[in-house]
Amino acid sequence: MPMDAHDIERLIKIAIPDAEVTIRDLAGDGDHYAAMVVAESFRGKSRVQQHQMVYAALKGSMGGALHALALQTATPEGH
Repeated sequence: MPMDAHDIERLIKIAIPDAEVTIRDLAGDGDHYAAMVVAESFRGKSRVQQHQMVYAALKGSMGGALHALALQTATPEGH
């Protein structure tokens, strides 16, 4: 069963409360999304660490309910 964009946003915000999350459905199928996550808590972390934080927030949904996520992360002024 595909994930809803609101579910993706909710999971990210639970794990990263200061996150500003923008989700786009790339294919209209509920399986392919692009996410832009901007958070102060990313400061001082590498891009890989930032992405790991987001993927951890999705609690293993990647590859299952969420097939593909094009992810961009940034700190507020880097946005």
